Amino acid sequence: MYKKSIVKGAAILTAANLITRVMGFFYRIYMSDAIGAEGIGLYQLVMPIYLLSWSITSSGFSTTISRLTARENAKKRYGNISKIITTSVLLCIIISLATSLVMFFGADFIAEEIIKDYRTAISLKILAFAVPFMAAGSCVRGYFLGMQQQGIPAASQVLEQTVRIVVIVVLAPMLAAKGLEYACAAAVIGVLLGEAFSCIFTIISYNGFKKKADYKRTDDLSTAKCIMLILSMSVPLAATRISASLLSAFENILIPQKLQAFGETGEAAMSIYGNLTGMAIPLIQLPSALLVAVSTAMIPTITEAVAIGNKKRITDTVSLTIMFTSIIGIGTACLFAVFPHELSVAVYDRYELGELLLKLVPACPMLYLQIILSGILNGLGEHVFIFRNNIIASVINIIFICYLMPLYGTDAYIAGWCISLIVSVGLSTYKVIKLTGTRLNIVNWVLKPIVSAAAGGLTAKCVLNYLVPSRLIYILSAVFMLLMYIIFLFAMGAISRKDLKVFKI
Repeated sequence: MYKKSIVKGAAILTAANLITRVMGFFYRIYMSDAIGAEGIGLYQLVMPIYLLSWSITSSGFSTTISRLTARENAKKRYGNISKIITTSVLLCIIISLATSLVMFFGADFIAEEIIKDYRTAISLKILAFAVPFMAAGSCVRGYFLGMQQQGIPAASQVLEQTVRIVVIVVLAPMLAAKGLEYACAAAVIGVLLGEAFSCIFTIISYNGFKKKADYKRTDDLSTAKCIMLILSMSVPLAATRISASLLSAFENILIPQKLQAFGETGEAAMSIYGNLTGMAIPLIQLPSALLVAVSTAMIPTITEAVAIGNKKRITDTVSLTIMFTSIIGIGTACLFAVFPHELSVAVYDRYELGELLLKLVPACPMLYLQIILSGILNGLGEHVFIFRNNIIASVINIIFICYLMPLYGTDAYIAGWCISLIVSVGLSTYKVIKLTGTRLNIVNWVLKPIVSAAAGGLTAKCVLNYLVPSRLIYILSAVFMLLMYIIFLFAMGAISRKDLKVFKI
């Protein structure tokens, strides 16, 4: 049953993630036409600050609520759940309001002294109003995930993205004429309204769900104990996310500067930055929608297993997800290696973007594995390890950005990112094996998928040579390659019918 719950939950979240990612691609495609690569670069400079505010106000609380809800539900202490949610939301709102005030009144300073681009000030002030909505919504979504009721979080994601798209389509043509900073502000207004609508929807859903739940039993958790319990779990998690967000923001601020040191003009550097972080990297991250969903659904499942001491359940869950991730990662890497230019044209109508995409291929398997391994370690409560791991990875990135980007440009950044992922995945894998006793099946999880992906890619490439090139043909060729990949996986025995039984809900 637990495998089914993971698969069912992941399927719901995956569907929502895929829908939002597809919508997001149309969103970015429209943005690239409406505000250009430089405008996207400006937007990408603002978003790390917003992600930092999320890390401060929401990240620790969301995961904490998910884990505590799953634990209390597993032990049938239903009365504690309502108190945990209420207390967490109040704490979260207090912190988010303080963060919003700092962001709003410090926008000019952040824009000029930290981001080094005064044009971002307007967007930062708008984003300040989004922080409380984001924080409250994240808390309530954590509750639904802990109860393994993924439908509401999934629906809220789709709603948020829908609002974003509608807003930028309506506002971008009007504001773009006033300047690049106002065009960027149009996208940011979409973020604000998306968070607001998503938050309201989630809270209304929670009130409706709570009426049906059995929370009338007397709780045995005092308010003081509840606050200490929440903070003891959320603070380490938040510290991990905050450090990661700070380092990520630092990296994103440095990249345009180091591209200028490499010899690019300010405008060219911002365009390259927009192409890299706003187009190429989001494209390789598209398949991670599935893995993020699996990781999210897996945390409460592992937490429940730890709470009741079911070691076999933990080991089986870890083995299933690592196998699943490895197969996806290798297949995706081969897909981008075989069709880099074709996919760039199909999605963005930018042939030259294929060069960046090809260079990012080695990152794919490691990136996807790290998502899953972080989810496993979160479920096991290894927050300190995750914190140290993130620090190590970020230090490697920053070294490459600071010292090698002025000499080698984007190649240095990509190389540093790939190396940091390899180190991070290696350390995480060792930790997971040590804690769970999971045995890695290198032949079925690595070697056979590599051979299957190569065979599928070669077959699809040969077929493409006989077809008239077009966006549709490129997409169909990519789909055909993935189908061939799956067929070869079965033919080589990397996936069996026994494995597929897990996915029968």
